[in-house]
Amino acid sequence: MANAKFPAKVPKFVKRHFFFTVGLGITQCSKKQTCQGPNNTRVAASINNVSFVQPNIALLQSHFFKKSKGVYTTDFPTNPPIKFNYTGTPPRNIMVSSGTKVVELAYNTSVELVLQDTSIIGAESHPLHLHGFNFFVVGQGFGNFDPKRDPSRFNLVDPAERNTVGVPSGGWVAIRFIADNPGVWFMHCHLEVHTSWGLKMAWIVQDGKGKHQKLPPPPSDLPKC
Repeated sequence: MANAKFPAKVPKFVKRHFFFTVGLGITQCSKKQTCQGPNNTRVAASINNVSFVQPNIALLQSHFFKKSKGVYTTDFPTNPPIKFNYTGTPPRNIMVSSGTKVVELAYNTSVELVLQDTSIIGAESHPLHLHGFNFFVVGQGFGNFDPKRDPSRFNLVDPAERNTVGVPSGGWVAIRFIADNPGVWFMHCHLEVHTSWGLKMAWIVQDGKGKHQKLPPPPSDLPKC
């Protein structure tokens, strides 16, 4: 509400900028599978062309005990690997890559994230949910996001504060948040079929220096994976 009782603490200075495309594509099936897409492919979903692969060991457990090798990598792309007309004619190659990739953030990092829908296979609205944080929806529009023109129209005074936002069909939405909650946090499409197809990723927020800025250890009776 942006008043004294409910202030809108929108990050005015942004340290990390991200641009994520969200949408569909295709992935190659193994020779042991019979898939109905062209050349034995199936529909997949991705963020920045990475279709998330669910690990067998919990990301949070791997992060806390510093045993990430073989579980996840920290090279999730901050921008799409290939630029194209995101809401126009799709590129010829619509194959997605796959992997368990995350983004690492230092404690208290200010983040701006632009989520761009794509028209690959079909444009549609994707309700993106971020675990662990509320964020401010500072802008949105239809078509392709224009990094030179659109930020000047962001609402940094009294934007809506949410933890889920719909990426407009054939459009984009921009959010900002402060990474002040240490841990591992999923961001995923709330359409269950798209999540199962890989439209998700994870943020790792590192510990801060203060006593209450660190990830607490797991309880002693926590079942082991």
